[in-house]
Amino acid sequence: MSFFDKSRTVAPENYNRWLVPPAALAIHLCIGQIYAYSVFNKPLSQSLGISEHIEGDWTLVQIGYVFSIALFCLGASAAIFGRWLERVGPRKAMFVSALCFSGGFFVSALGMWWHQIWLLYLGNGVLGGIGLGLGYISPVSTLIKWFPDRPGLATGLAIMGFGGGAMVAAPMSIQFMDFFRNDHSTGVAQTFIALGLIYLVYMMFGVFTIKIPAEGWMPSGYSMVHKKAENSYPGEGLDAGSAIKTPQFYLLFAVLMLNVTAGIGVLGQASVMIQEMFSEKVVGAGRAVTVAAAGSFVGLLSIFNMAGRFFWSSLSDKIGRRNTYTVFFLLGALLYCLVPLTGQMGSIVLFVTAFCIIMSMYGGGFATIPAYLRDIFGTLEVGAIHGRLLLAWSLAAILGPQLVNNIRAYQIHTLQLPAAQAYSVTMYLMAGLLILGLICNLMIKPLKTKKE
Repeated sequence: MSFFDKSRTVAPENYNRWLVPPAALAIHLCIGQIYAYSVFNKPLSQSLGISEHIEGDWTLVQIGYVFSIALFCLGASAAIFGRWLERVGPRKAMFVSALCFSGGFFVSALGMWWHQIWLLYLGNGVLGGIGLGLGYISPVSTLIKWFPDRPGLATGLAIMGFGGGAMVAAPMSIQFMDFFRNDHSTGVAQTFIALGLIYLVYMMFGVFTIKIPAEGWMPSGYSMVHKKAENSYPGEGLDAGSAIKTPQFYLLFAVLMLNVTAGIGVLGQASVMIQEMFSEKVVGAGRAVTVAAAGSFVGLLSIFNMAGRFFWSSLSDKIGRRNTYTVFFLLGALLYCLVPLTGQMGSIVLFVTAFCIIMSMYGGGFATIPAYLRDIFGTLEVGAIHGRLLLAWSLAAILGPQLVNNIRAYQIHTLQLPAAQAYSVTMYLMAGLLILGLICNLMIKPLKTKKE
């Protein structure tokens, strides 16, 4: 077990730092599978009936808790184990992440065979969520240490993988279920076993290849004097306990939560929204958005979500993290206000364009925040600080969908508004949340050291 000690992961002299991003990407591509979990919803709801839902099968509401539990445990485990990660190093943390994430599939397979929903909650929910949390923050803190000159680009490389993981997982899971399906099984249990094995092997690539820089290492031609970040912390940095006592931490918490709340609320209703705003009653039979077209729209949003993680985080190295988030909030608020107008104009092109840009900034917010934390608090325990900040993601995952769903339902069922008009208030509300985020972002100032 000494192989997993932090001391065994220190890179030798003249180690090529560009060998580290593939190790980080291996982890994030795997754990990004959680965004594709909805492909299992229908087969899970027919685990007894096989071809249809029958009495005794789980409901979609019961199955939906798996995703919620996983995201909650992601934020909670990242917050709880962040300091442990900094102490033991990324290799051991990534190893535990691989065991938990892949093991969650094995436990869930038992839940399918024994038809026990609590085993799915324990497997893909709790164990998988812990694997998500540890796997999410472990490579990020390591990359920030390897790329002090380009932290945005480095974290964008890894977190882009998290956004793109679903694009690999969804078709792969469907093919496995089709292959294993028969008259007595939906193929989900066997698919869980296959995915667990594949992800375990692939994540081990990241575990065995991850390296950390030697103490005091700096890239060639770079020194602390050359840092261009507008809020750079002078010195190695604050520990997590000290960081959470500062107003800057809570302002950053609000910045992330408000940006994610606005994005994730719409992401969950994207397919329904475009079909209702551009239905046959609104734009005519020839121009109405079909179910298939709505599915393509969701896929397009996923591409921009993934690409935005790399584009915006890389751009932040040039214009600064504070300025990048200012663009997110100002441009995002403007686009949200324009969405109802695109519906009134019947312009599908403008509607899709607006949401593609919004989703790119949603993903960009995730990829830029680790570098923002590094600028404010330094690199000492940036992984632990990042882990605690991810609780903002857990809150946003609850707030965003609830705001969109409940306001839409109120306007349709209580105010009797047509479905196509039921999103106007929601869009203006999301714009308002982004303006609050802008205010919080502009309030963030550099920390002062004792000498100052």
